[in-house]
Amino acid sequence: MKPILSLATYGAAALLALAAHGCSTNANATESTGAPAREPATLEAAPTQAAEPAAPAASPDSAKNEQYFPLQSYRSGPYAAGGTGFFGGFIDYLQLVNARDNGVGGVKFTWSECETEYVVERGVECYERLKKGLNGAPSAAFNPLSVGIAYALIDRATTDKNPIITINHGRTDSTDGRVFPYIFPLQLNPYSEVSAIINYLGQRAGGDPEKLRGKKIVTLYHGSPYGKETIPVLDILAKKYGFEVKHLEVPHPGNEQQSQWLEIKRWKPEWVILRGWGVMNPVAIKTAAKTGFPVDHIIGNIWSNSEEDVSPAGGVGKGYVSITTHPAGRDFPVLKDIDSFVLSKGKGNMQDPKRVGSVYYNLGVINGILNVEAVRKAQSKFGQKPLTGEQVRWGFENLAIDDARLKELGAFGLLQQIKLSCEDHEGGGRVRFQQWDGAKWQVISDWVAADRALLRPIIEASAAKYAAEKSIKPRDCAAEAAL
Repeated sequence: MKPILSLATYGAAALLALAAHGCSTNANATESTGAPAREPATLEAAPTQAAEPAAPAASPDSAKNEQYFPLQSYRSGPYAAGGTGFFGGFIDYLQLVNARDNGVGGVKFTWSECETEYVVERGVECYERLKKGLNGAPSAAFNPLSVGIAYALIDRATTDKNPIITINHGRTDSTDGRVFPYIFPLQLNPYSEVSAIINYLGQRAGGDPEKLRGKKIVTLYHGSPYGKETIPVLDILAKKYGFEVKHLEVPHPGNEQQSQWLEIKRWKPEWVILRGWGVMNPVAIKTAAKTGFPVDHIIGNIWSNSEEDVSPAGGVGKGYVSITTHPAGRDFPVLKDIDSFVLSKGKGNMQDPKRVGSVYYNLGVINGILNVEAVRKAQSKFGQKPLTGEQVRWGFENLAIDDARLKELGAFGLLQQIKLSCEDHEGGGRVRFQQWDGAKWQVISDWVAADRALLRPIIEASAAKYAAEKSIKPRDCAAEAAL
């Protein structure tokens, strides 16, 4: 997801600022605003903006039978809407498993948050502070929800044998677990995302992507490595299917787009693919309407698909379409259980309870499910005890969730089937499409799959190049499976 802000961009001043903002594992820790932290009773507190104090942190003795999730969260800064929703859903799911199931295999989950403000330097510093666990509870996996932080951690996490989970984002070639054993772009990597969009546009044109021949498509992308990630594969798809593609960059943060939309108006494309983030998304929708481009011919990518991305545009956002790996809404058994065991007890992590069931919140719940199921799978091999990151990595790599298991989890219809392996750290590659009706999202398609057969050789070639640059010997997955 989202922009990479390099270490060089911020320099020593930002690193010094970490002393002021820092990582919070103190039960009474506060944000830079001074607001008391809000956290559930079994964890050490994180910086949030909620008004009620946290319960006491877990003691070292109790932590001996706990599994720790270090959270590099961002609850302040320009991308706080995404961070608060995602980490709120993730934490509420962990709370549910603790309260309803007594954890997994009798091992409860604990966690703490370290505020990154979506800044790479802070994300790296948080990683270094949290990677050794908490009060004796070993860390399971890191979930930074940031392309920049994830990129910065690849070498460190591989050396430390800590899994990095980049759900719906990250480095595309990290799908190849032979070269990236500790990086997991779960559900949807960036190439799968745009491949599925092109397949959907082919359906809209009356059949398959061949129907796009001669048509024009613009990609309006965030001016960052996140935004630029899919340019090469879109060029490949354009050549394969015979459509024209124009790539237009929007400089960070994206609050000025008049020139780009005037260029779009002159070029007259059939479709615009929006690869935005944060304020860029509602500005794109408003500016499109102002220049006369139909918003129902804009397809938002996976980070242009939340309520916060479209509702600030007001009435002109009606008809806007985006992809999604999951629907919004609370009408799923797992969400109802969160309400019964967590929210109704006054322990919900969201400052605004109306955001429960939103796109960002539900993604956090899904991420929680995948992390917990990886721990459960790892326990089946290594025993019902707190596990190391290396052991949890094995759990992720052997994760398989079918429809029967989704029903047991109360997540059927919320989460797609997923199966990972040594070679495949994505495991999904399917999306649905949703349309904004002026008040909420309506799902308008069945699952649309990426062309993974086309993408896999591209991914493998990129991973092989990375391996050569880093002097990495790719794993022999068949030999490992035989052990």
